[in-house]
Amino acid sequence: MTAAPLVKIDLQSPAAKPSLAGMTRAGLKTALADAGVPEKQLNMRVAQLWSWIYARGLTRFEDMTDVSKDLRRQLDDRFTLDRPEIVSEQVSVDGTCKWLLRLPKRGHEARPPEIETVYIPESDRGTLCISSQVGCTLTCSFCHTGTQRLVRNLEAEEIAGQILLARDRIGDWPGAKGPEDGRLLPSSERKITNVVLMGMGEPLYNFDNVKAAMDVASDGDGLALSRRRITLSTSGVVPEIPRWGEQADTMLAISLHATNDDLRNELVPINRKYPIAELMEACRNYPGLSNARRITFEYVMLKDINDSLAEARALVKLLSGIPAKINLIPFNPWPNSRYECSDWETIERFAEVVNRAGYASPVRTPRGRDILAACGQLRSESLRLSASERRAGAEKA
Repeated sequence: MTAAPLVKIDLQSPAAKPSLAGMTRAGLKTALADAGVPEKQLNMRVAQLWSWIYARGLTRFEDMTDVSKDLRRQLDDRFTLDRPEIVSEQVSVDGTCKWLLRLPKRGHEARPPEIETVYIPESDRGTLCISSQVGCTLTCSFCHTGTQRLVRNLEAEEIAGQILLARDRIGDWPGAKGPEDGRLLPSSERKITNVVLMGMGEPLYNFDNVKAAMDVASDGDGLALSRRRITLSTSGVVPEIPRWGEQADTMLAISLHATNDDLRNELVPINRKYPIAELMEACRNYPGLSNARRITFEYVMLKDINDSLAEARALVKLLSGIPAKINLIPFNPWPNSRYECSDWETIERFAEVVNRAGYASPVRTPRGRDILAACGQLRSESLRLSASERRAGAEKA
């Protein structure tokens, strides 16, 4: 089978008006106050909008039947409920869906930045992989995203907006219909059961916006995702790991990929700043860590680099005493990468060593490889422009 062709989505450019979709409760309250809603009505109006936006997925103010017509007109004059704009949609032969999303320009940006978001359906669950930055601050040598320089952090509403957009496209709102293109969707009532911060960017370098977006995602009166169904993946920003555990209380994944500093310095260069010993100490002290709330360690399998049985034994020793699950990830190739995926027999032998030591070590089935939607393959063409380029773009506009 071959991958489904790239589908261009013909949507109008987002309006200049700000969107309320994705905003926190505090953000909605400020927006409504600026729109002239009386102080004594603010909490009630925020609760109304919250339910319409996050529990029912409305995209038009005129459909908010318990809001007065005058206020609906006011809101429509000043705001939208727009999601990120879909530039293209690709559906893999395995049902994985990747969206290239365009965001509104902010500040002095010469052109709208773009990000990628991936939906991975399985028979009983659906995982949404969302981005936290345009590009990435890190330069992990095996990761395609790392070849794109950081353009900027995403705002909280741009992070939460990816969840809204995905729920729109797969019909994951009460009473909504799913897509009629025959794509695979889980049998569960909710089609997005899990959210992982494993897309473009290092989420702990955008802590406050990611935290605010996950507060929106986990609010019980709206999207109502359990914090145990939200996983943040970090390459090892050690000082922020305990703060994330204390304030956000989600599941944690560590992008590990090596058991010694020399190799990890090459694969995950942030290791030069926060070496493995410091990272492991932060993991052992992660708030709420238990056998029921294990840390997931991600380990990409690179042929003749980190896949020997000696490395498997070293991994077991390194994680001793940490309630952990180990995800073995077959390397997903991308253009001009210098790495190859380990042979399947090698991966199985590696997994056997880890399993015998008592760790769950599933081998992650590559999903969406044919559309470059698999782990480590996300990248957009957005560039960080120099000051002169920004000035030139502003003059043309």
